[in-house]
This record gives sequence, C-alpha cells and structure tokens, in this order.
Amino acid sequence: MSRVVSSLHGLSRLMVWIGGILILGSALLVTVEVVLRKFANISLGGADEISGYAFAVATSFGFAFALFERAHIRVDALLVVLPRPLRLGLSFFGLALLIGFAGVVGWQAWSLVGDTLEFSSRSITPLRTPLAIPQIPWLAGWLFFIFCGIALFAAAFLSALRGDQAGAEKMIGAKTLDEQIEDETV
Repeated sequence: MSRVVSSLHGLSRLMVWIGGILILGSALLVTVEVVLRKFANISLGGADEISGYAFAVATSFGFAFALFERAHIRVDALLVVLPRPLRLGLSFFGLALLIGFAGVVGWQAWSLVGDTLEFSSRSITPLRTPLAIPQIPWLAGWLFFIFCGIALFAAAFLSALRGDQAGAEKMIGAKTLDEQIEDETV
C-alpha cells in the first residue's frame, strides 16, 4: 500500500507542477494583455476568462499534493497536548470529513460536466469556449484528490492496525513544529 501512496504522491507532484505552469502562463497572458492595452490600445480578449479556467484547474490539481504534504489548513492548537491515540483518531476523523466534502463536490462536478457535455454548453463570452475543455481537467483534479484521500486513509489505517501509530500520524497527522521549520529551511 505504501508503494501505491508513494506513486500517487509522485503523480500529485507532477500535477501540481502542471498547475503551477498554468498559473504562470495565465499571469504572463494577463501581463501581455495589460501592456498591450496600455501602450498599443489593443486587447487580446479573453485573458480573464482563460486565467479563471487555469486557476480552477491548477487549484484542483494541487489538492492531492497538499494532502500528501499535510498542508491543508487545520486548527491544531489542542492537538499537541492530546495523547497520540486521540490525535490519530481526530486525524482520521478530519481526513474522513475532508474526503466526504470532496466527494460531495466531486459528485456535483461530475453532474455539471455531464450536463455540459449533454448540452454542448459554451461560455457566454466572446470566446464562446466549450465549457467541457476546462471542466474535464478540473473534474479530474477533484476525482484524483478523492482517490488519493481514500488511498492515504487506507494506508494510514493499515499502518495503525499494524501498531505503527507514529507512521500513521506521519501520513495524516498535523505537522509538528519541527517538521514545519524543516520544510521552511530546506
């Protein structure tokens, strides 16, 4: 199971790089648009629309990587004083809630993309973008996040069942202060 989680982590790293390239590309596009409008009175048109799509896709592509890196926001002020079994139980509960929320979003996104494909929906902008083009990778990011969350939950659960609570906590628990400092200094 750890090899599966490791492979998924590697794939999530690739997806987050793709998302970063999308964000940088949209920043470049908007910069060119602003400069052309300011100095040449020319508009490319659609830069804001394309940037919105790029941001949505990049965001959904980044969710799984944040999960593996334990970077999702959590309120952990009390966790440090709780005993490990309780901390671990709360981490499992929090991960289950996160996966559940993502599942609801994924279900709704699946329905949205299905409707978009059924009706050949296009944006109501001058670009008339077929909405399936940005929505399908956006949905793929959500589905990948859900799959990774389930795999990570299963791997941590199996680790805890084998008696390795520290290993399970390392997979799904909040980062310790030392781990956060190490992340910032590397």
